[in-house]
Amino acid sequence: MEINRNLTPEKLAGMMDHTFLKAYAVRSDFEKLCSEARSYGFAMVAINSGPVKLCKELLTGTGVHVGAAISFPLGQMAIESKLSETRQAIEDGADEIDYVLNIGALKMGNDAYIQHEMKSMVSLCHQSGVLCKVIFENCYLTKEEIARAARIAAEVRPDFIKTSTGFGPSGAVPEDVALMKEIVGSQVRVKAAGGIRTWDTCRLMLEAGAERIGTSNSVHICEEYKLLYRSFQS
Repeated sequence: MEINRNLTPEKLAGMMDHTFLKAYAVRSDFEKLCSEARSYGFAMVAINSGPVKLCKELLTGTGVHVGAAISFPLGQMAIESKLSETRQAIEDGADEIDYVLNIGALKMGNDAYIQHEMKSMVSLCHQSGVLCKVIFENCYLTKEEIARAARIAAEVRPDFIKTSTGFGPSGAVPEDVALMKEIVGSQVRVKAAGGIRTWDTCRLMLEAGAERIGTSNSVHICEEYKLLYRSFQS
């Protein structure tokens, strides 16, 4: 396992979206999530849209963003429904939005729909000063479909495109991250999520071009990396 000399444990933590998206989540789960995010300095807590207001209160003054997952995890909502959920999340205090694109529309070749959906979501988020991430759910897509969605993103320019929800049959793979990054270049960042549970897997995603990591194993990965980093420094 290699260590990037410039990647301090603090910088790694600042690239993490600390995630808890389970249906059975209760207040104590969000309190723990936000406490960990505050302690480690994670970029964001990734949650469903309902508990945004609670997490915003818990993280006030910390600099940690609150991120709402929209149309999650299927993406099968009308554009106006996605916009309505997004408006409510922003009103409740969301700093970042991760929405699932309409996977079926993409697979049917309806790129005009995907572009309209993406433009609508990005416009709403950016007008509100909020970051917008587009979730592709690559496990259901061919390489050509991933490339088409990435080309649309390169034109529309959301802040990030994202590999997966973590709820599909598989998650992020380095080859998909590399393909997405190759197409969007420096105009759009790439977030890898789904199945990232160790530093070694995280490293592969970063090397492939990921600039954010979404995982519910943020604490474990950061602790693992701290030990490696300290041994490297000594």
